[in-house]
Amino acid sequence: MKLAVICANGKAGQLIVKEAVERGMDVTAVVRGENKTVAENAVIKDLFDLTPEDLKGFDVVVDAFGAWTPDVLSQHSTSLKHLCDILSGTDTHLLVVGGAGSLYINSEHTVQVMDGPDFPDMFKPLAAAQGKALEELRTRNDVKWTFISPAGDFRADGERTGKYILGGEELVLNSKGESVISYADYAIAMVDEIISGNHVQQRISVVAE
Repeated sequence: MKLAVICANGKAGQLIVKEAVERGMDVTAVVRGENKTVAENAVIKDLFDLTPEDLKGFDVVVDAFGAWTPDVLSQHSTSLKHLCDILSGTDTHLLVVGGAGSLYINSEHTVQVMDGPDFPDMFKPLAAAQGKALEELRTRNDVKWTFISPAGDFRADGERTGKYILGGEELVLNSKGESVISYADYAIAMVDEIISGNHVQQRISVVAE
């Protein structure tokens, strides 16, 4: 299986590359500068400069793009649109590293995590930007996409336990009543989904056991 990880130099991207390589996949890191991942192959190019030719021949593309400051939050939407336009009409599976703020906290799917009174104000713009990107992605019937939301507490340096609980559109709590997952366990879930391809045109979520 040929896999490209876009924005592979980020913390999530590097761990996804590592997990995929260790499982024997043919992985290409797509990065803007020096390749800092364990992938032997690299495309040195900005996401917004990628063309259909750059992603031709890949079975799977992982979008690990992240933007955190107010001036670039809109790029969650514009970057994803660019990738969808590139992959439109192909058999390539696009998997997106998403956010938790857009997960629902009621069965009617009318209230999201970011709407809750305890959701930190400082993260609301980011959650709204990621939620908007997801809503736009849902309209793309021309792309084989899967959006994977982490738990509410997404820990960059958390332990790799090798275990996780798979959820759907709603926030899932583990046996301790927590919504937490490490980047390393998220990477495991991502590669599992790459292999299975079970949730095309769906949003799924993952939480540590």
